Amino acid sequence: MDDVRELAPRGRARLWLARTDGRSADGGDAGAGVLDAGELRRAAGFRFARHRVRYVAAHLALRGILGERLGCAPGAVRFVREPCPECGEPHGRPALADPSGPHFSLSHSGDLALIALAPVPVGADVEELPSADATRDLAAVLHPRERAELAALGAPQERRVALGRAWVRKEAYLKGLGTGLARAADLDYVGTLPGAPGAPGGWTVRDVPVPDGYLAAVAVAPG
Repeated sequence: MDDVRELAPRGRARLWLARTDGRSADGGDAGAGVLDAGELRRAAGFRFARHRVRYVAAHLALRGILGERLGCAPGAVRFVREPCPECGEPHGRPALADPSGPHFSLSHSGDLALIALAPVPVGADVEELPSADATRDLAAVLHPRERAELAALGAPQERRVALGRAWVRKEAYLKGLGTGLARAADLDYVGTLPGAPGAPGGWTVRDVPVPDGYLAAVAVAPG
């Protein structure tokens, strides 16, 4: 996994950052024999080759890391879906079929993928810096305190970074919960400013340093 490097841990979460620009994904065909049928169907459904390559590279990196932890080949890692905490249907957090394995989370955006492993539920999110239009649109669905923080910032670039910071924190937390954006984004305060994020529901939310042009965060359940 030449394009994967481990980052400094954030609390109980171990983190890896992977390049997904195709240098080791060979046009998206590298997943054959390693990815499962569902992953291959998802990869085949991408309209553009670059998106397929990035998806395959991210999932190969995840399987490589989990395979090392479980002592098995990457292709032998088996996944299930936990029940959704909102409705009970089996479309919640991805999890390992082997209950002895760690909790994990995968996020990918642009040419990067972020992978988190922890002994408790965990969520990770990495995103490219939002555009000015996305900043305006997403700000409208944030927690009221977060909207007030953004409104107090003067420079448009400051608002873009602050919005992106809040969004990756929020996505990491909601992914860790297993709801994703089925839970309204304005319910939980995670903050927009540098420093210690909010801690909704007792979760620990931490920013993760990533290359310029990206923002990332990880959220770890209490316990």
